[in-house]
Amino acid sequence: MSIYENLIQLGAKTPLPQKPEEAVLERVPNPQADVKYCVRFTAPEFTSLCPITGAPDFASLMIDYVPGEFLVESKSLKLFLGAFRNHGAFHEDCTVAIARRIIAEIKPIWLRIGGYWYPRGGIPIDVFYQTGAPPDGVWIPEQGVQPYRGRG
Repeated sequence: MSIYENLIQLGAKTPLPQKPEEAVLERVPNPQADVKYCVRFTAPEFTSLCPITGAPDFASLMIDYVPGEFLVESKSLKLFLGAFRNHGAFHEDCTVAIARRIIAEIKPIWLRIGGYWYPRGGIPIDVFYQTGAPPDGVWIPEQGVQPYRGRG
């Protein structure tokens, strides 16, 4: 029995979901579940919409997690994140909602997300969330994203 046999999106033509709540976030059993390690996803071109003006908002998201029994299947994560393109929500809501959805689906040992939002109206907004202290003995690299400096 393959750990990939229950996936419905990987290897198939899958349209971009119109809303994040319609997206199927898939998981696979962690074949290295006896080891604690960090997984990083970086989405440097994340897009959502301002819920008031409908103008596009852009961010670089960095998601780090220590998996338990399950891993996030990356194509389904790409489709889930892409579903925010037509979704109106404030930066804080988008960032924390993404973290909570991943947590609900895979129940990681630990997760953190950094939402580094590009300025609109002259103000960049960075949003950070994590589930608690990282587990002992796991190397968790710094996210390494510099604070916004404009042209200076």
